[in-house]
Amino acid sequence: MKLPRRQFLHLAAGAVALPAVLRLASAQTYPSQPIRLVVPFPPGGGYDLMARLWADKVKSLLGTIIVENMGGGGSSVGAAAVARARPDGYTLLVGGTIPHVNEALLKNRPLYDPIKELDPISCIAFGPWAIAINPLLPPQTLKEFIAYAKANPGKLFYGHNGVGSINHLTGELFKSLAELHEIVPIPYRGAGPAIADLMSGQIPAAVVGVTSQVLELHRSGKLRVLAVTSPTRLVGAPDLPTAAEMGLPGLTAIGSIGLLAPAGTPKTIIDQIAQATRTALAEPVYQRMLIESGLDPTPDSSPEKFRRMLADDIALWTPVIKALGLKIE
Repeated sequence: MKLPRRQFLHLAAGAVALPAVLRLASAQTYPSQPIRLVVPFPPGGGYDLMARLWADKVKSLLGTIIVENMGGGGSSVGAAAVARARPDGYTLLVGGTIPHVNEALLKNRPLYDPIKELDPISCIAFGPWAIAINPLLPPQTLKEFIAYAKANPGKLFYGHNGVGSINHLTGELFKSLAELHEIVPIPYRGAGPAIADLMSGQIPAAVVGVTSQVLELHRSGKLRVLAVTSPTRLVGAPDLPTAAEMGLPGLTAIGSIGLLAPAGTPKTIIDQIAQATRTALAEPVYQRMLIESGLDPTPDSSPEKFRRMLADDIALWTPVIKALGLKIE
């Protein structure tokens, strides 16, 4: 049967509008099923810890959250899986500086575009890196270490978490700003082996992420943190000076960890998750957990603030990576 033109157009318009209506209805009833939270690294690391703490804190607001570790490709595999997931709020990523910089700037064959294919929701916390040395070395401050390195050209080297890691990039930025071009970088498979060799004196210096372990080793005298790269002193370690205070204002870098969703996720869902995160971060106990881990909570984060933070990461590391001519598989 042939429909009248007006009725046909009305039905066609309704068919086109149906997906938008379904998305709106889904957003209005969200969440109605468990949320899958992908950690793009193996269990046991900082991202994994952050994911499990967040999932526990927001379950009263968002329901069941299933944490899934999906390591591989230096965070590419898990993050790409989220980027390609249905944008309905039921698949989220624990991401931030490391996955964004790695995929946007370092990869020869990126699996996804972190800027176009992921929507930031909220930063949970950020942490800086630290320049640390073996405590048997004479320097007591970063300025003294720079002077010591210049007086001993070609004799010093530093450990980092692997080629292309933010630790590596931070070390190279430090070398450039301090004009210590002869310090040789030594890659390790992770922070644990680098810290072990630093304490034993196998390496004189290292660039490490600020964690509760690093802070405790510093306080016990097993290593000496000379400076941190945060813009201001850490709440959990106010005795540690920043690199900017030590004469290197350009060495200001932080690593963010937060939540992202597949691009196109309804704004109402993005805002609901962001608000649940702000509510959780308002709890002093949760904030204290993060602070004691060497992190600074970001209780006032928002989707737009997190987007700007990640854009700043890209802008900071682009010239460093270009200067190094660095690309990884």
